[in-house]
Amino acid sequence: MKTNNHEVIFAIVNAGFAEDVMSVAREHGARGGTILNGRGVAREESLAFFGIPLHAEKEILMMVVEKDVKNDILNAIYKEMGMGKPAQGIAFTLPVSDVAGLVKEHETSEEK
Repeated sequence: MKTNNHEVIFAIVNAGFAEDVMSVAREHGARGGTILNGRGVAREESLAFFGIPLHAEKEILMMVVEKDVKNDILNAIYKEMGMGKPAQGIAFTLPVSDVAGLVKEHETSEEK
């Protein structure tokens, strides 16, 4: 279904903090998200342990949200989980042109 009313928020945080980010996002209008595991590859994150390079473990939280709550969510993530915090999070958005499978809060299973 075509939409110009949604965006996807990507929040990249140190491992173990994605659930905390999701809690903050829910408080500001997000309904859910998907967590992916990853590794950072920036030079300063690479450490050597017995000559084997180590990379910081990351979690990527993806949330499709309505545009009217996007800025509130981004600001809250930055305030609670930003680079100056233990989560060392960054967040950004991308536009969503099509969406399927999202259910409005007031819809019942019979209305779907």
